[in-house]
Amino acid sequence: MDFTMMLPKECQSLIVSFTSPADACRSAMVCRALKSAVDLDAVWEKFLPSDFKSIILGSSSPSSLLSLGKKELYLQLCFHPILLQNGTMSFRLEKGSGKKCYMLGARALYIWGETPAYWNWIYQPDSRFALF
Repeated sequence: MDFTMMLPKECQSLIVSFTSPADACRSAMVCRALKSAVDLDAVWEKFLPSDFKSIILGSSSPSSLLSLGKKELYLQLCFHPILLQNGTMSFRLEKGSGKKCYMLGARALYIWGETPAYWNWIYQPDSRFALF
């Protein structure tokens, strides 16, 4: 007898939300009864950073991201980094843990030398960061 079927869906989702995103996906693959609980927004909202809305509002396409379900948003942020701060920084989530990952473009860094001997801006057409 599958005891997980006896628990209410809200209880199942609460239990799953105390695991990691990777463990939640594994649970859904192993136990059919947990699949619908794992797909609930309440579970995936716990895996998103607490400030995810403010981070997304700083991106170039906040409305399209905020219209996604929480699981879809989590996966979108894992596999498709978003640009922040006028294209000088990118943000993504680490797939297995949900930890925040920021990547700074060269133009977001403070370069202390005033002479070109210290640095030279070279345009890279395949760069993920915006050109100024």
